[in-house]
Amino acid sequence: MISGHCLCGNVSFEYDGPLGPVALCHCSQCRRAHGSAFSASAPVQKIRFRWTSGEQDIREYESRPGKYRAFCGNCGSPLYSRVDAIPGILRLRVGMINEALGKGPAQHVFVGSKSDWFEITDDIPQFEKTERTNDPN
Repeated sequence: MISGHCLCGNVSFEYDGPLGPVALCHCSQCRRAHGSAFSASAPVQKIRFRWTSGEQDIREYESRPGKYRAFCGNCGSPLYSRVDAIPGILRLRVGMINEALGKGPAQHVFVGSKSDWFEITDDIPQFEKTERTNDPN
């Protein structure tokens, strides 16, 4: 069981499924949404995911047609993204998870639009855009 919550604690969740590969996304939208060099997220199965508190505080923003970015309406913490084309999957922001993940990131995606002030110095695979088999970013 994985659990987690936003910064203020209003929105919390539980997940009883496998956590997919963690992707570090360097696209301009993720950088702006997170105020950082990249976002860190992993796919989770919606059917095995449940909000334990604060679902009424979740706000979604449609960042492009059919793609939604969710955040806590109270503290602004990024929660997940989802796309209409893959209705059974959420891309959970792994910074919200309480437990140790037991694994590191699997890939850097959208490195073609990464910031000029951040240098990738690890050996994790890099993709100019995204590896479509794992990531609906």
